[in-house]
Amino acid sequence: MRKSLSLLAAAAVLSTAGVAQAADYAIDPTHTFATFEIGHFGATTNRARFDKKEGKISFDKAAKTGKVEISLDIASVNSGTAMFDKHLQSAEIFDAAKNPKATFVSSKFVFNGDKVASVEGNLTIAGKTQPVTLKANQFACYDSPMVKREVCGGDFEATIDRTAFGVNYGVDYGFPKNVRLVIQVEAVKQ
Repeated sequence: MRKSLSLLAAAAVLSTAGVAQAADYAIDPTHTFATFEIGHFGATTNRARFDKKEGKISFDKAAKTGKVEISLDIASVNSGTAMFDKHLQSAEIFDAAKNPKATFVSSKFVFNGDKVASVEGNLTIAGKTQPVTLKANQFACYDSPMVKREVCGGDFEATIDRTAFGVNYGVDYGFPKNVRLVIQVEAVKQ
């Protein structure tokens, strides 16, 4: 009987040893940037970023699963030009008064081997939500000598049709519909 209980206990331990555990990570706002780029009459590219952002990630490397929730404060848009920032916040573009946040909520992590290849999810801008896939240009986890904890992060990008979100300003003038999103994110294990 004692031998049977010992074998049963050992089997229980071994069966849970392979079970992966998701870890929670908090977005590090000092190493996380969300920027966008849009052509300007075929001559140059307008760029801006959101200075205030927050979010969390749940990530399970062994199970190859995860969840991301990121929120961007629209009033924090920063192009480097105050007048342009006010226009971006206006009802003609992002309508920050009505829609103060843009969000991305993931639905699936896609892996290539052990590396995150992309993150699929829903992006909400100006009150409208559309599916978006953020392609990972690079991704890694490391033990940070600074914060003495694991940090995971990567560079992601996607090209979206802004008119799908109702952001139509300038299309009649010849501004492109396509906008390139570039997301640099690092998150610290909690």
